[in-house]
Amino acid sequence: MRLLTYNVRSLRDDAAAVARVIRACRPDVAAIQEAPRFWLWRAKRDRLARRSGLVVVTGGRPAASNLLLASPDVTVVSTGNVLFTADPRLHRRGAALAVLELAGARFALAGTHLDLVERPRLRHVGELHAALDAVAPTGVPTVVAGDMNDVPESATWRLLAQQRVDAVPAGDGFTYSARNPERRIDGVFADPALRIRSAEVIGTPDVMIASDHRPVLVEFELSPRRG
Repeated sequence: MRLLTYNVRSLRDDAAAVARVIRACRPDVAAIQEAPRFWLWRAKRDRLARRSGLVVVTGGRPAASNLLLASPDVTVVSTGNVLFTADPRLHRRGAALAVLELAGARFALAGTHLDLVERPRLRHVGELHAALDAVAPTGVPTVVAGDMNDVPESATWRLLAQQRVDAVPAGDGFTYSARNPERRIDGVFADPALRIRSAEVIGTPDVMIASDHRPVLVEFELSPRRG
């Protein structure tokens, strides 16, 4: 299973390049942050999915601009959107959630974009874990993907890695900014039951013009369900 996580900055830079980046990565599932959420956000979301060769799973404005896309080969078992507790003068945060099946193997995915401020960011990690546990059936492995707005070795990163394995990309793993990457703030955290085959930060010419983040592509080995 190929999973892409990508902050697309509300498609304010080059929407066509964003779609080309996603399509070139050939993901089975994509967790998108800062998806369109204002005027005509559904139409823009659907257009992005079509141009990327994917379909909309869930998310958008009801998930605080987090969006899940998938290839037609992926079966959608269930979906959910959650808004985290609000803080005055800060952007509303949340997550898009889904239980998916590919080639007979089920997994649950949460795509999220955490806050710039540490205190709500740490609180929201707990809310994220609770929301994902609520939608994931017993025994189904879970994955968290998104823009964490924090770096490895931080308290946020440690909380995310308590229950799941950090899919560390090859090289320095820096994802921000796209043109001058100096920090790793985008990540994927997977259930230990999922074998991580590879992880990489994408740095093609289209990435440089598409958004202010570089996407992360992780490939997993899935195990079909028994019974």
